[in-house]
Amino acid sequence: MSGLDRTQTPKTRPMPKRTALVASLDIGTSKIACMIARLKPCPPNEALRGRTHAVELIGYSQIQSRGMKAGAVVDLAECEQAVRQAVALAEKMAKVRVESVLLSVAGGRLQGQLVEAAADIRGGSVTAADVTRVTSTGMRHATGEGRTVLHALPVGYSVDGVKGVRDPRGMVARQFGIDMHVVTSDAAVARNLMLVVERCHLNVEAMAASPYVAGLSVLTDDEADLGAAVVEMGAGSTTIATYSGGRFVHASGFAVGGQHITMDLARGISACIADAERIKTLYGTVLTGGSDARELMSVPTAGEERDAPQIVSRATIANIVRHRAEEIFEMVRDRLADSPFAAEPRARVVLSGGAAQLTGFPELATRILNRPVRIGRPLGFGRLPNEAKSASFAVPTGLLVYPQYAHLEHVEPRHTRQIKTGTDGYFGKVGRWLREGF
Repeated sequence: MSGLDRTQTPKTRPMPKRTALVASLDIGTSKIACMIARLKPCPPNEALRGRTHAVELIGYSQIQSRGMKAGAVVDLAECEQAVRQAVALAEKMAKVRVESVLLSVAGGRLQGQLVEAAADIRGGSVTAADVTRVTSTGMRHATGEGRTVLHALPVGYSVDGVKGVRDPRGMVARQFGIDMHVVTSDAAVARNLMLVVERCHLNVEAMAASPYVAGLSVLTDDEADLGAAVVEMGAGSTTIATYSGGRFVHASGFAVGGQHITMDLARGISACIADAERIKTLYGTVLTGGSDARELMSVPTAGEERDAPQIVSRATIANIVRHRAEEIFEMVRDRLADSPFAAEPRARVVLSGGAAQLTGFPELATRILNRPVRIGRPLGFGRLPNEAKSASFAVPTGLLVYPQYAHLEHVEPRHTRQIKTGTDGYFGKVGRWLREGF
């Protein structure tokens, strides 16, 4: 197995106790969002639990994506141009230059796996080296051919078979074990996202699974404790993060999203894709009433030689949207049934992402998933403009919070092989994204 297959994507170092500048980049199938913020230390009673810094947004941008499909790069040059434009717009607003970014990953068949690993202790007590050794072993066993690790999160430790140990270091033991949640993605998808950013002369400080960071942005403390599933509904993919006991315990995803609704509309009403997207945004709903069949609208026909516009009822549009939405939520239901979420009777579902904002989605999801469902919006952020307070900004805002949770993750020692991208950059590069003194 090559060094590419069994390595970890770049991990950020823990947040310093100073003000820092952070940039997030969410390269989606339909849009690219870049956000630049100052992270300022704040007292625990002034921040959400787990957060040590207040996030003050100073620049952001959102543009149409190019060169992406289902969360993966399909045209390197087109994607690079779009990323350059998005970062430049955010930099102009913030009046700063960005050197590194935190990058989201939604494609590559995200998959979470609970792993157990154990080893005998030679010195009589558990050392930090023992913890690193056992964790690295468990992580490698969870990484299959062609996959790379996005997150390796210890869930619990055991000493001589006794579980529930929070910190085993220094404890006397003959055997030490760890339960951990390992999230992987296709290595090629992660590498090409990294390559796009490096071609823009930027470093990737860290990569994170989209539904995980969306959860950091939109979940309340109670939801994370009692159990919740964050369903991040993008244009090209739908990804899921499950939380239990305040921890991120499962991840999965599939390559069906809001763009498939657009394509269904384009085919169903014989419209061009741009018109179908506009109709979805303005009139997309899964709810129908008695008057919808009588409410008609004019839709331009597709093709170079446009004939007279066709007349379509709102009920027709709602039926097309609902059929695809039902398929998406049924796929979500099947994946949740195979996750720890199934054992959490009080757990709820929180929808995020641009596609989640269509009218009636929470009601439809509630019926299919048989759980309470709400739309998630960024929580605990200062100075967010109105357009950035929506569910579609859950991932880029969550990336700004993510460095404050970096200390929870296992990071492979620096001497291990890193994923090469073919440029001077590499996964695991020492970050230069912190600018002190702001």
